[in-house]
Amino acid sequence: MASQSRVLKLWQRLENRPGGHWLFTRLVCWQAPYFASIKPRVHVLEAGRCEVGIRKRRAVTNHIGSVHAIAMCNMAELAGGLMTDATVTPAYRWIPKGMTVEYRAIAKTDLVARAYPPEASAAEGDYVVGVDVHDRDDQVVLHADITMWLSQPKSGRTRK
Repeated sequence: MASQSRVLKLWQRLENRPGGHWLFTRLVCWQAPYFASIKPRVHVLEAGRCEVGIRKRRAVTNHIGSVHAIAMCNMAELAGGLMTDATVTPAYRWIPKGMTVEYRAIAKTDLVARAYPPEASAAEGDYVVGVDVHDRDDQVVLHADITMWLSQPKSGRTRK
């Protein structure tokens, strides 16, 4: 069995405990504070899959009362990053390199971002993660392709 990232191991320890999803999400947001601005909740995390939800509330809406595009991009990046961390072997580092976004519908409800890995994966280089953001009716309101840069540390150190 391949080794797992620290993030995935932490999720597996907390996911079935009372308040575990909340605590895990808070710890992720403590490590990467900007994500806290949307008050996300991680629902699912496993190799090849991540789901992150947000509630529609005033702080994430725009002038027309729908969920702001950047709030959706924020949740897409969080879901894509967590899925990448859970999927890629800890021998590799990763960092978001770019994001292409398609706005497909007005987001008028609570949302869930679902990240999935590319069909083919390179050992190093670009790793394009797909993320769909769904509304309560399961309509895709945003699609993002997030290019992650995978590399091996030069010093031989790996993520744990």
